[in-house]
Amino acid sequence: MNLQNFNWTRFPESYELFNNGVEIVTKPYTDLWQNTYYHFQNDNAPVFQMETDELFFSFVVKTDFVESKHRFDQCGIVMYLDSENWLKASVEYENGEYQHLGSVVTNHGFSDWATTEIDAEISSMWYRLSRRKDDYCIESSVDGKTFQQMRICHMFNGADKIRFGIYACSPEASSFKAIFTEMQLLDCQWPAHDGQQPD
Repeated sequence: MNLQNFNWTRFPESYELFNNGVEIVTKPYTDLWQNTYYHFQNDNAPVFQMETDELFFSFVVKTDFVESKHRFDQCGIVMYLDSENWLKASVEYENGEYQHLGSVVTNHGFSDWATTEIDAEISSMWYRLSRRKDDYCIESSVDGKTFQQMRICHMFNGADKIRFGIYACSPEASSFKAIFTEMQLLDCQWPAHDGQQPD
């Protein structure tokens, strides 16, 4: 992928671009969340994205976060349209025993969060974001070969031109280095549904 096609929406503490990769050092007290349950609005995480009007594609990236050791530290994929419409997927550090592998989808200013617990020793994860018009599939993989579905979602504002890429943030008083490599833009790896026909 040509990283010259990517642009920052808010800068991290520091960053470095290298051959098909990005290193990000997070700022403390940065996050993305809107309203639901917590009743606060956080919209200051840095995101590094490219723009496309392609309706069918998959984006793959490997994340390395061995330095993540503070609660809620996270890095992963993102599709940030505006402050009230976005999705993200990441591993969030919790404690020395487990982390949360999860995704957040925010439509019209309300976020949800779907998670599963994984071992705290895991320090890398691949993600694959696939688009079929205004529907999206998020998958993850521990080896970059076998991907497992995390969720399928609809984005009400995601039918036309979108922006997608990577993010890293530290919602509490911490900072860590996140490394993104093996970035690929592929033909859509999410096959069309072959069961019940549309209404």
